[in-house]
Amino acid sequence: MTMKRNASNWDMPLLHADHPRPVTRRQFLSQGFMTGSAYTIGGIAPLLGSGHALADLAPDLDALRDPSQCNITDGAGKIPFMCFDLAGGVNIANSNVLVGQEGGQSDFLSTQGYEKMGLPGDMVPGLNDVDGNPYANFDLGLGFHFDSAFRRGIMSMLSPTTAQNINGAVIPARSDNDTGNNPHNPMYGIALAGAKGSILTLAGSENSDSGGNSTLPAALFDPELRPTKVDRPSDVVNLVDTGDLVGILTKDDATKVMESIYRLSDEKMFNVETLVNRDADIDKAVRCGYLKAAHIADRFGGMPIDPGEDPLIVNDTDGIFTTAEFTAGNRDAREFQKTASVMKLVMNGFAGAGCVEMGGYDYHGGRRAEGEVKDFRAGRCMGAALEYAARLDKPLMLYVFSDGSLSSNGALDMTDEGRGKGEWTSDNSSTAGAFFLVYNPPRLGGRPVLRGATPDEQLRHQQIGYMTADGSVQRTATPMANNVNILVNSVVLNYMALHDEVGAFSNLYQSLGVGTGLGSDLDQYIAFQNIVTGTVPA
Repeated sequence: MTMKRNASNWDMPLLHADHPRPVTRRQFLSQGFMTGSAYTIGGIAPLLGSGHALADLAPDLDALRDPSQCNITDGAGKIPFMCFDLAGGVNIANSNVLVGQEGGQSDFLSTQGYEKMGLPGDMVPGLNDVDGNPYANFDLGLGFHFDSAFRRGIMSMLSPTTAQNINGAVIPARSDNDTGNNPHNPMYGIALAGAKGSILTLAGSENSDSGGNSTLPAALFDPELRPTKVDRPSDVVNLVDTGDLVGILTKDDATKVMESIYRLSDEKMFNVETLVNRDADIDKAVRCGYLKAAHIADRFGGMPIDPGEDPLIVNDTDGIFTTAEFTAGNRDAREFQKTASVMKLVMNGFAGAGCVEMGGYDYHGGRRAEGEVKDFRAGRCMGAALEYAARLDKPLMLYVFSDGSLSSNGALDMTDEGRGKGEWTSDNSSTAGAFFLVYNPPRLGGRPVLRGATPDEQLRHQQIGYMTADGSVQRTATPMANNVNILVNSVVLNYMALHDEVGAFSNLYQSLGVGTGLGSDLDQYIAFQNIVTGTVPA
């Protein structure tokens, strides 16, 4: 007998008669048997606006941090990048982000098309709700359904000023349902485009090549870029562990001790024959290991590393999260802690890009309320990252994707949390898509500006591709509409375009020995004008 799902058990595993018994990690994740490991890494960056002045390594040792020597850097200075991998096939199109016909988001679908994506006839874009609010809402630049759970979650975390400096784009594109085999994850491409942190290049919550649920395009794989798995506070401590020395001595004195250890080791290796058959690379690895230890003591000695101790993130007065909701111990709190950790890592330049994996989004076959609750949670996590970017005065590109999608047969859930919307009844890859939001602080020009000389052209840059009137992705509209590999390439293209580096995009892929699949007219697949040139100004 199947247990009736309600608010008390929505986060219990999803059991579908039309799905096989889960046997793989990805199947367990999408059906909610696993939550996805937590990114509780966070606080690496204590520096987090504390105004703490860093002590420097000795000049002769500091020079050895050069890429030609030990390659110990403070990051590449690129726009921070985060992605949300919602495992299981979440709804994105129209009940959340508006997707229209060829003319853009406001070129509305038929009533039947919206019904297919869970919107009854009295809630379709083009109409207003009982309070007079248009269902087609553009408060975030990118159009969302006014009652979108994503939108409600995002807006609940943003200040009005932050919302005014966000814009986004949606890409209608099908992907296979209920599988992690979609090469969806763009993080390697983002790293190859130049994103690098001072501690990590990439971070992922799962011990997989992609760091998340979906795979990555094989052509972009580089074993040296494999995401570091960080899923608990102790992992962060280990990443920046300064040992017991920084607790006995001051940070500056501990740094001097580590520098001395480096010098002694270097001198011994130079003068003593160890009888080990080694080459220069081994010598370099040993020397640089000691130098890195000194660098870590210099940067992080005595600093808090718990994201829960960052008042910008957790504070009962004006934090992004309250103490109660951050420490509640429930599913919400676990996802908040995961998001808080990765956003702290990425936004402070300690990782070039990070992926937050969230499970349980194969939520068809029951009340619409379950999907609304989970989408709202995901929206709150997205909003937290955007608000944190604003508080640190940093830009952010945030990308959201999932494995497939789903559809409704028109039956309505009239419960309070169901909100009178259509129940999700089956998987449906034809309604799939992905979207990204970009926050740009006022110091860099504020809300990103769409490409295009006319309003009509700009609409087609905000919606890259389109759906047919009946609510299906038009597979011939763009190269990525029916090819997930190319979808990833288009995300990398848009990331590089934000840096005014479109000219380097094709060369990047040529260096890998592969094509982009996007042809020579790249502008049509780019949403925004650049917001920086090369790197983010301090």
